[in-house]
Amino acid sequence: MRWVIGLAVGLALAGASMFALADKPGPDWMSFEQVVQKLKEAGYTQISKLEADDGHWEGKGTKNGQSLKFHADPRTGVITSEKPD
Repeated sequence: MRWVIGLAVGLALAGASMFALADKPGPDWMSFEQVVQKLKEAGYTQISKLEADDGHWEGKGTKNGQSLKFHADPRTGVITSEKPD
């Protein structure tokens, strides 16, 4: 029975470390600064949040006076989704 608990704890810890690694930009991703530049070119006047998450850049910003949440392609910086915040 103790080995089952130990195995469950070990798997939980391994899973937690996999999630931590998933939230870091990949080696072939655009840099933070490059993505900010792409967002400004796309009309964002203010970026209040930008982070790597689930295989893309995710953030919040202001565009045309509206607060939006967005996802951006990690390699091109192209906005793949936008929605009101």
